[in-house]
Amino acid sequence: MNGPVSGAVVVTGASTGIGEACARMLDARGMRVFAGVRNDHDGARLREGSSDRLEPIYLDVTEPVSIGDARDRVSEVVGDLGLAGLVNNAGIAVGGPLETLPMERFRRQFEVNVFGVLETTQQFLPLLRQARGRLVLMSSIAGRSVSPMLGAYGASKYALEAMGDAMRIELRRAGVQVSIVEPGAIRTPIWEKATGAGNQSFNEITEEARAVYGEAVNAIIQYARDAEARAIPAEAVAEAVTHALLSPNPKIRYLVGNDAWLRVLIELLPTRLRDYFFAQRLKLA
Repeated sequence: MNGPVSGAVVVTGASTGIGEACARMLDARGMRVFAGVRNDHDGARLREGSSDRLEPIYLDVTEPVSIGDARDRVSEVVGDLGLAGLVNNAGIAVGGPLETLPMERFRRQFEVNVFGVLETTQQFLPLLRQARGRLVLMSSIAGRSVSPMLGAYGASKYALEAMGDAMRIELRRAGVQVSIVEPGAIRTPIWEKATGAGNQSFNEITEEARAVYGEAVNAIIQYARDAEARAIPAEAVAEAVTHALLSPNPKIRYLVGNDAWLRVLIELLPTRLRDYFFAQRLKLA
């Protein structure tokens, strides 16, 4: 081993973006990191520049068997020490107007962002209890303030926030602390995936619906591109996650990025005024 080990942590969705940044930063801070990936190529890339404390493991949060296999591997390594942390980071963003969004795409949004998070948490909780470890849920500012055309994504993050609030109290006696991280615009591949999904959803709708939502879809895609241009590095989120795992006094919620704070302020506006702001911006007025 390279340096002291301060505990073991599992990070889901560690192939790219925020998950990768978290895995690398926690490894650098001396933790034994199990980085959840879905292919060997991403695992090999993660090993580059990391210590031998970082171990890529196959973990697909939509496959209970995959989660169970990953848990068994972690349990084999940590033994009676248990798990110091679980970072539920894996997530996707589905875009498009809710009226025209195919139900299978809406269900997929929840399969990854909600059901997958709960299944992973349930399977790893016995190991977290052993170590009185920390549970970190990767939400979004969309879990507080949803944007039109991102209703499916926002709904999944609102659900995640509710689960986090419930588990924080449910797990109190077990000594498992729960933190929720709420990033704004972060420089990750999710932007390209989200705009691509939005285009795909729009291309599949009827001519009548396209006439109603065409300008709005184009506006939200441009909004996403503008947000990507001012996005901050994923390491900013990794810093918040590291604090949540290692600080003697972790926060309940971590807002990350100036735009996240701005969205919180926008939510303080009267609802009709806030709705008018979004409608004007997205040409839905």
